[in-house]
Amino acid sequence: MIRTVLLTCFSLIFTFACLPITLLAAEDDADKPVSIASQYEEAKFYYNQLQTNAHLAQARENWLKGTRNFRRIYLSSPKAELAPACLFMLGRVYSEMYDKFQNGIDLDESISYFKDTAKLFPQHRLADDAYMALAQIVLDKRGNPKEASDYLTEIVTNFPNGDMHTEAENLLKVLSQEHDIPLPQVMVSSSRENKLNYVLPVKYWSSDNYTRVVIMASGPVNYKEILLEETENTPRRLYIDFKKSYIEPQYRAPVPIEDGLLRRIRTGQFSPDTVRVVLDIESINSYKIFSLPDPFRVVIDVRGEKKSEKLPPEKITPEPQESVAEKKIALPDTTGNIVVLRDNKKIAPAQKTAPESGKIEKSPEVKPLTLAQQLGLGVKKIVLDPGHGGKDPGAMSFGMKEKDIVLGIAKQLAPVLAKELGCEVLLTRQDDTFISLEERTAIANTQNADLFVSLHINAHSSAKVRGLETYYLNLTTNADAMKVAARENATSTHQMSDLQDILSDIMKNSKINESSRLAQQVHNSILTQAGKQGFADIKNLGVKQAPFYVLIGAQMPAILIELAFISNEQDIQNLNNPSFVKMLTQEITHGIRTYVNDTTAQLSKN
Repeated sequence: MIRTVLLTCFSLIFTFACLPITLLAAEDDADKPVSIASQYEEAKFYYNQLQTNAHLAQARENWLKGTRNFRRIYLSSPKAELAPACLFMLGRVYSEMYDKFQNGIDLDESISYFKDTAKLFPQHRLADDAYMALAQIVLDKRGNPKEASDYLTEIVTNFPNGDMHTEAENLLKVLSQEHDIPLPQVMVSSSRENKLNYVLPVKYWSSDNYTRVVIMASGPVNYKEILLEETENTPRRLYIDFKKSYIEPQYRAPVPIEDGLLRRIRTGQFSPDTVRVVLDIESINSYKIFSLPDPFRVVIDVRGEKKSEKLPPEKITPEPQESVAEKKIALPDTTGNIVVLRDNKKIAPAQKTAPESGKIEKSPEVKPLTLAQQLGLGVKKIVLDPGHGGKDPGAMSFGMKEKDIVLGIAKQLAPVLAKELGCEVLLTRQDDTFISLEERTAIANTQNADLFVSLHINAHSSAKVRGLETYYLNLTTNADAMKVAARENATSTHQMSDLQDILSDIMKNSKINESSRLAQQVHNSILTQAGKQGFADIKNLGVKQAPFYVLIGAQMPAILIELAFISNEQDIQNLNNPSFVKMLTQEITHGIRTYVNDTTAQLSKN
């Protein structure tokens, strides 16, 4: 009898020991209902025991008991305050079950519960935690970085103040760097202080001894350059690192060029928040780097000597179609943006072929070679630059646009220069096309031009202001000159003041003296002849210096002429007068010829 009683007691003890803690607590006081909060704390206590008690954690059935505790609470009150926490804990328990037992169904259950947490309770503080858990699961356990980035994007887009936001941003940067996954727009285009700046596809212009590379960004970027010296197998390479920057994956592939001095451009996400641009160049004798604002871009001018060796084909990564960098090279025979006037002395007299498209052939009546040309000192090639164009109309008034006026004058000036000086003349544009300021200078440099002349029409807030003024590149403190430069540069006078520090170094190697003399000769020639032809009312506003972007980096004497004021009615009447325009073309030509002859005389004395 005693044995039977003992067995019955042991059986009851065993039964109660196997019951869930939540039920035991409920039976301690059958008349007093257990709160959801108490049930949740008891379920958490049992979960903690699974983590700390190795013997208890060995059996999968005990883990399933832990899931039933949280599931029971959620099903009893699916809209209660602790409902999202129960779903989140279910996702966590099943995830740990998968780690321990490697049962695929557990991983599926974990993902399902984390998704329910985020979707059923999107405003709860655990929603972003659920997305982070999902990202880590699909990344670490399923090896799917793209799906992980989708969950992380939910966090950075919809939970800007959540506790997972910074961690999600950092992980997205790593995924973008290591797996070429695009970052969400909010990380690179918002106004937040910690945003990343876009680095756009590189533009370049290259010749045998000169390369200009322009790298644009969505905003001001801190950058630094690193020059790697030549080794036995590689030439000197120039690195430029852009901090707090991002470049889209489709632009990260190397771009083989093999054109002139520049051989290859490599752009990549060097670190999660650093973009590195590598320039593989035949040789680097010297280089200059400067930045220009609005839009922010970094300009690299490299000078060197082209070698005959080619980069081994096996070292060049083929260029995918979608990653082609925008390339603008000033080649007379290939681009439609340049008008070429060739000296017919280079063409056999018997040749009867029609002119090539995009070219204006010079008249066969060529003057004898000047002394300067005989000495090899003459002007063989001039680049004319009609200002503005395309989306940039320049100054506007009286129904006229600066871009149209200067293009018409340039087209009339080009054949006069070609005929009178026996030289080749290039136009940076022959139609209503937008060309960036730095590209215009690059065209002149890559074409090895001897002179660069940029044509513009001025404007003023007062309709009474009129006249002629001619500029060359230099620093200035003159307020009026600064305003003109700011307008032509499409920037502010404040930014122009900031540019002075940049120019102070660049100007050391610029042809300031030659440009000053060229400006003076052309300016004086126009004014002198204007008076003789009845245009004596043109006001002489002088030869000035100012930091014009379009003249920065020019390797030849370069000037910018403000031919008239579009805001003045009398100047507009002159510009509409064919005689006035003809006078301008003749006197610009005469001024250039005088400059060349004076230069020759000075050099011949030496």
